[in-house]
Amino acid sequence: MSFSLTAQETRPLINSTLDGAVVDAATKEPLAGASLQIQGVTHSTKTNNQGKFQFITGQRFPYTLVVTYVGYKTKEVVASGSPITIELEPDATGLDEVVVVGYGEQRKGNLVGSVAKVNPATIKTIPEASFDTQLQGNVAGVQISGGTGIPGSNTFIRVRGATSINSSNDPLYIIDGIFVNSTSLQSIEADRNTSPLADLSPEDIETIEVLKDAAAISIYGSRGANGVIIVSTKRGKFDQKPTINVNTSQGLGWAPKKWDLTTGPEHAMLVEEYRANEGLTPVFTADTRGLPEDQPTYDRQAILNQTAHYQNYGVSLNGGSQNTSYYLSVNHSEQEGIWKTMGFNRSGFKVNVDQKITDRIRVGTTNTLSRSIRNIGRAVGSGGTGALYQATVDIPTYLPIFDGEGKPLRWVNFDNVYSLVTETDNSAISNHYIGNIYGEVDILPMLRFKSTFSLDYNNYEENEYWNTSLLRGLANNGEATRSYTTSNYWVNEQTLDYNTTIADKHNVGILVGNHIEGTLITNTFAKGTNFPNNSYTLISAAANQTVDESWRKNALVSFFSRVQYNFEGKYLLEATFRADGSSKFSKKNRWGYFPAIGGAWRISDEPFLAGNTAISNLKLRMSYGIAGNQNGIGDFAYRGLWGAGQGYPDNGTAELPGTAPLQLANPDLRWEKTSQFNVGLDFGLWNNRLSIEANYYRKYTTDALLQISVPNYIGFSSYLSNYGEISNRGFELSINSQNIRKKDFTWSTSFNVAQNKNRIEVLPSPMSFEDRSFLRIEQGVALYSYWLYNFQGVDRETGDMILEDVNGDGEITPADRKVVGDAWPKFFGGLTNNLTYKQFDFNVQFTFSYGNRLWNHNRMLGEQGGRLDANRVIFASQLDRWQEPGDITDVPRLTLNNYSRQEVSRFFEDASFLRLRTLTVGYTIPLKNSRVIDRLRLYVVGTNLWITTPYTGADPETRIERGENQNIQGYDFASPPTPRTVQFGVNLTL
Repeated sequence: MSFSLTAQETRPLINSTLDGAVVDAATKEPLAGASLQIQGVTHSTKTNNQGKFQFITGQRFPYTLVVTYVGYKTKEVVASGSPITIELEPDATGLDEVVVVGYGEQRKGNLVGSVAKVNPATIKTIPEASFDTQLQGNVAGVQISGGTGIPGSNTFIRVRGATSINSSNDPLYIIDGIFVNSTSLQSIEADRNTSPLADLSPEDIETIEVLKDAAAISIYGSRGANGVIIVSTKRGKFDQKPTINVNTSQGLGWAPKKWDLTTGPEHAMLVEEYRANEGLTPVFTADTRGLPEDQPTYDRQAILNQTAHYQNYGVSLNGGSQNTSYYLSVNHSEQEGIWKTMGFNRSGFKVNVDQKITDRIRVGTTNTLSRSIRNIGRAVGSGGTGALYQATVDIPTYLPIFDGEGKPLRWVNFDNVYSLVTETDNSAISNHYIGNIYGEVDILPMLRFKSTFSLDYNNYEENEYWNTSLLRGLANNGEATRSYTTSNYWVNEQTLDYNTTIADKHNVGILVGNHIEGTLITNTFAKGTNFPNNSYTLISAAANQTVDESWRKNALVSFFSRVQYNFEGKYLLEATFRADGSSKFSKKNRWGYFPAIGGAWRISDEPFLAGNTAISNLKLRMSYGIAGNQNGIGDFAYRGLWGAGQGYPDNGTAELPGTAPLQLANPDLRWEKTSQFNVGLDFGLWNNRLSIEANYYRKYTTDALLQISVPNYIGFSSYLSNYGEISNRGFELSINSQNIRKKDFTWSTSFNVAQNKNRIEVLPSPMSFEDRSFLRIEQGVALYSYWLYNFQGVDRETGDMILEDVNGDGEITPADRKVVGDAWPKFFGGLTNNLTYKQFDFNVQFTFSYGNRLWNHNRMLGEQGGRLDANRVIFASQLDRWQEPGDITDVPRLTLNNYSRQEVSRFFEDASFLRLRTLTVGYTIPLKNSRVIDRLRLYVVGTNLWITTPYTGADPETRIERGENQNIQGYDFASPPTPRTVQFGVNLTL
């Protein structure tokens, strides 16, 4: 913020007070945080969350107020009495808007790097447990998908593509300067990833910035290689009266689509058609199971699905005196899953305090404490391991759910779905603290020192019991598992920041700092089997008990610096350098060095454009830098490791302790490095009523951290090495427009679209993932590629499937499998419109993706040609099979030869989509005469209400749960779809 002050005579002090409000001149919406200062007097105040202020001025009327607010024109107002309403006009250029960057803030007009700012007020009502999922469609170049429909599960997020195979591709999250762990701590059924970020309430978030290019992320060195998401939570304001905000909402969610299965008669008919085509005897006869047309139909999906209920409650208090500001909040939310047994509950408490010790010394603290309870369920499993999907969808619909006495029946070695949703006992409890303390000293007016210590501590407890009504419990006479994981992640940082202006033209900023961090994760895992009966669930009651303990830790030390220079605000230059030393590498390769440089030219300030009234902003940006990566590899990656607990018999009578090698040493292991080039253009027209931001980037990764295969006689299958190169290149386009801005009606539009092309440039040998090696990466293709038989259609005359004979030998063999495509979209983005009409407000957002493909494993298993009879369900899509010459279809004739291969590209479907992500309607009730309520807003919001897509599955954004294997993407198997929801809410300010 800036203040326009002119000297004037100061009138004699008296005990006087000025009350009033600051509002938007067109919409009359209150402006929270606007700054008011009397000309010639240093004392100032700010408006509260309702745009109101109470200014103890000590001045006689009249006097001149100078009012400033980010994004609005500064205004001088003569105050001659109280109360007063001050109307500010928008400054459409927006160049004075403050943006949070690494270790500081910058004016938007002075940005050299690519930084996107998100207003969380427009997304926090989306019923996603984790705030990062709520960002979908709001930031160009950031690909996001919650994907599983399981409340509290992890999020797939990629900032400008993926740069690593073995190291993490997840961005760095920083909340109020605190480096936060985003990695799942789930250890029981580890496929069910959870998100620690879901432990944080979106209600407490003030702003979100996404740092994307090298100039923006390089100050974080190796921590920022995959992009940085900076979150600032709400804080109180000095000289602000206490304000209470109450938010509550209630809602419902339901499955947008069920799996379309054959009825009992249809299933039996297809089985008989297959058997006839193969010359086999019928099995559905009057003397055996009954004729096909006599078969019943049972709906197991009705037992699994439910109407989910959502509840959210939040209360906050913020304010401040002349030297103290505070923000306190309490919140509670409950989310049921659209599949029974799944749910997520979170309760949280937050305290932010800032204190001025003197005019030059400040201290403060940020604290968030939450307790989250997850009932995750198990979506997919093998055989009788309690998989909800398999117990519901994979069983033929003509097989009954209960016997004549109401007892649940089991088929196909799967549990009964009713038993699973009524007898399963599994939960996870997260007690999570995120906080820091800081001290800040102005050594000189232009020199500031700051020290912080932050802690992310998470105690994650998992409990699971399988009773004898379920196959897993029956096999072990009861089975209980307990896991206790503690994650302790601390960071200490010091920074020295110098800023000065020379001759009113040369602006110089220098930042130097150091960063020290440590991580310690411990786990105790216990299991018990063979219980007296189902009333005993503690492991101590089991006849057989086992326990396992593990720990891991790592440390990182860093030094960093940044130099900024701009001349008259037209020519901007920024250089950063960071050195990171990691305990994951040997001494000779411990340190990685990551420089970056960027520059910008504000062309619109040049004399040759001075007379152009249409162009309000034109800036060219360019940057290049290098970032490292070591996240996601083992904490002792370079060491040769041995493990104990390897007992061996002593003459066959006793078990003696022993050790065994676990990991090959590689002292030459070094940092994975990604270089990034970015060129961008910021363009504003008509006082920035229309603003455009375009970026082109190229990222190139070398020394990729990769598991390399070794000969089996060594005793290991692989070891970690630096071998591989990956490239990403793409463009981003963001367009924002103020279409209409009048007193009673406003309309603004935001649009973004992006493309990323990923390619593996160097790889020693192909690598396969998942059962049957559906996913395969090799040199020259992209990550998330699929290795399949290339389906070329169905022969109209014979009904046989036509597959490409890749090697031309006249036979279809595994040698004819090839990479047929990948899961990356050709482009993706979002379109948002915001409208207001008097007291009404409207928000509608669409998200889209084009060209991405998705492996429909559900359909592959559900189109088996009828050959599995009672051992597998048949999808209704099987009814479109070829039956006679001339039929045009992509579903082959029901014969063994056409369905003996499952790795066929016809199940790798186009998953492009256009989705109505959110639709919000709100109404603010006029309360001009109320002395208690400052603002009351009612709203209704719907999410995922409509979608169009060629994908035949339940959801084109879904994905399989496969734990920490980040390379398995674009794979749809047994996951609940993203629900459709409707919520009603109230925002109340006192």
